[in-house]
Amino acid sequence: MQKKLISYIKPLLKPFILLVLVLGLSLGQANDAFAASRGGGRIGGGSFRSPMPSRTYTSPRSYSPPMGGGGYYPGGGFGFPFIAPTFFIGGGGSLLTILVFFAIASFLVQTFRRSQVEGSDYDAVTNPTVSVARLQVGLLANARELQADLDKLAASANTGSTAGLAQVLQETTLALLRHPEYWTHANSTVQQSRLASAEAEFNRLALNERSKFSRETLSNVNNQLQQAPLDALLAAGDDGGALATQELKDPGEFIVVTLVVGAQGSLKLPTVNNTEDLRQALGILGGVASDRLLALEVLWTPQAEDDVLTRDDLLVEYPSLKLV
Repeated sequence: MQKKLISYIKPLLKPFILLVLVLGLSLGQANDAFAASRGGGRIGGGSFRSPMPSRTYTSPRSYSPPMGGGGYYPGGGFGFPFIAPTFFIGGGGSLLTILVFFAIASFLVQTFRRSQVEGSDYDAVTNPTVSVARLQVGLLANARELQADLDKLAASANTGSTAGLAQVLQETTLALLRHPEYWTHANSTVQQSRLASAEAEFNRLALNERSKFSRETLSNVNNQLQQAPLDALLAAGDDGGALATQELKDPGEFIVVTLVVGAQGSLKLPTVNNTEDLRQALGILGGVASDRLLALEVLWTPQAEDDVLTRDDLLVEYPSLKLV
């Protein structure tokens, strides 16, 4: 009896497994399309180019022989009149020769040390220490004013100068500080390296955050302002447009703002475990002076007023965020 039951069920297993796989793939693609339908905003700019130091050239000192000598000194020899003839041969003036020898040796040692110091200073200017910091803040979707503030900032910011970028950084941190009642999650990281490798780290962090958007619906980067109309976003594809419409009708719960800052010198952010740590980190970033700021990326998602992250999206796309 058991063998007959197995022989009856066995032919049905293969179609059942295939059906499960097809359903799984279909649902997975739908979830990916749903997540990819979300847009984001971006404000940024800057450069990691280091100014070349200005160095003044000093001509070498020339030695003028005593009048009447014509470059020739009694006792024989040219160039080192005291050392060559009298130091090794002997005679009067040997004490003076020794003093001159030690004076020349001391001069050579000091010149070598000075060149080493100047070389290290030159390297510090051309390839200085740079800090790349990332601060992420998760807020409740009720923080509509924050989205509006960032939209206005993107539309009017001067992202083509360091002074303008510094103002963007100050205004963004100030907007976040004004809404502590909506803070829910946060995370901070800082990495210090030389200028040559800091740019790669900055670009890696920025690219990783940008890849979480299906498209940048509002961006102002290096004074290039671009904005995608909402109807164009919904018409990006049949499935994507339908899913985006569904998301707009059924909003989630969160907004995430990410700051990526490249600053010359040491920049230390506290490990964010509570709201006080977050407040301190925002204050430190907002206080970065324009002469230290090299590059900046401000990214927030969702950018559309009625489009927000769900709790599941927050957990999947921002796993490093911690409750504050």
